[in-house]
Amino acid sequence: MNFLQSQLFLDVQLAAIFDDSKTFADAIAKQSWQAACDHYLQIRPLSKQQLTEFVTQHFTLESTDIALDVLQSHNAKTYIAQLWPKLHRPADEVKSSSLLPLKHSYIVPGGRFQEIYYWDSYFTSLGLQDINDLDSIEAMLSNFIDLQTRNGCIPNGNRLYYSSRSQPPVMALMVDLLWRDKYCHKADVKWLARCVEALEEEYAFWMSGSDLLSKQISAHRRIVQMKCGARLNRYWDDVASPRPESLREDLEDAAVLPQSQRAQYYQNIRAACESGWDFSSRWLADSDSLSSIQTTAIIPVDLNSLLYNLEHLLGHYCQLLDYNEKQQQYEQHAAQRLEAINQYLYDEELGFYVDYNFQKNCQSPVLSLAGVVPLFVKCASIQQAQQVKATIMSDFLKVGGLVTTLNETAQQWDSPNGWAPLQWFAVKGLQQYSFDDDATEIMTRWLSTIEVGFSKDGCLLEKYDVCNVNNRAGGGEYTVQQGFGWTNGVTSRFYQLLKKP
Repeated sequence: MNFLQSQLFLDVQLAAIFDDSKTFADAIAKQSWQAACDHYLQIRPLSKQQLTEFVTQHFTLESTDIALDVLQSHNAKTYIAQLWPKLHRPADEVKSSSLLPLKHSYIVPGGRFQEIYYWDSYFTSLGLQDINDLDSIEAMLSNFIDLQTRNGCIPNGNRLYYSSRSQPPVMALMVDLLWRDKYCHKADVKWLARCVEALEEEYAFWMSGSDLLSKQISAHRRIVQMKCGARLNRYWDDVASPRPESLREDLEDAAVLPQSQRAQYYQNIRAACESGWDFSSRWLADSDSLSSIQTTAIIPVDLNSLLYNLEHLLGHYCQLLDYNEKQQQYEQHAAQRLEAINQYLYDEELGFYVDYNFQKNCQSPVLSLAGVVPLFVKCASIQQAQQVKATIMSDFLKVGGLVTTLNETAQQWDSPNGWAPLQWFAVKGLQQYSFDDDATEIMTRWLSTIEVGFSKDGCLLEKYDVCNVNNRAGGGEYTVQQGFGWTNGVTSRFYQLLKKP
């Protein structure tokens, strides 16, 4: 049965028994979902107190406690080293819960996020690589390949309610990390061939429906045909209903809209979750109103840069495997995408990469750190990189690191917040073009923010206020989370690059 669509699930979420809707979405049935739902239908309706008692009787709640109190760390660097084992999870047992069981061990971000997350795992891998734990990286990659085979895509995370959407396509980055560090010197083409097959499956997912596009049909699922005939991608979700893990919040937020607009609202919310930037003024027609969300109208510069990287690496790997015809195809796809990125996603006047609204045929006015990803994947010219660098250092660099966008809003992926993965995209992107002093300045400021936060909290967090490092970051649908996988990974890498003890 689909527990997430049951009367019991709906009633518990709407009763607001838990402050966080994700809590019950992750609950484990003590017997089975079916038994709990059948029993509930026999005795409903219940008061809020009775419903709370029923949930306690029939379900076990996932623990979000990482036992931080047992970590006696003197500084952030030793804290990171001590935390990896606490974020490690063994292969899953099958339970009556929303968890999609994984065959191999994995790392969770921490806090309310007690499952694997797709794009988080690449940034987490940087820290694991620093301690030479390549086995954990490979285990997570194997999990993603397995999930893709079972699910049709690499889901947002290994939860049933995440299965209809993915996240930014970073599997190629994980493959490249392992290929360079573990398999290249062995010339292990068998391993590489397995990975290429998985990367091709992911590419097919993002390009699904491209054969249906025409002058009459300009967009289908994640693929969009531009007016010139070029094809670029967007974030999407086939499902147009409230998210189970945020059911109450989605219903409340959609209530301000006419009934006829609510399905589109839910779909745009879900698409924003696929972006990883949930939520940001990047996706909003009105930066002060979440109800104005228009994610599916936006061609994101970071997504298309990562897909360029996927095409480029597939071409390179196919060359190594002597897949000559495929090599030519992927090289051609990469060249075509690069041309389209320059045509639609680069603002010549500003000298910066931006998103594009294909429904309005105009570039987005929102400047965000997504604009550094073309440098990260090395698809910018030297002149473009110089212009992007100038904007990053003059407008985005704050006392505590790089701010996510230049818009201060109630959303967590906007100013004044800074996020570890975006610091990494920027630092690595600048290093690709030999802007080493600027990269060092960003790393130094980020580590200072981390250390100020650690001295106050004794832990690392999911995000930081980089405009005022004495403030705790806010915004979004939930409180700031401790842990935290990608913060640990990126911060570890910065310590290593700066050779800080």
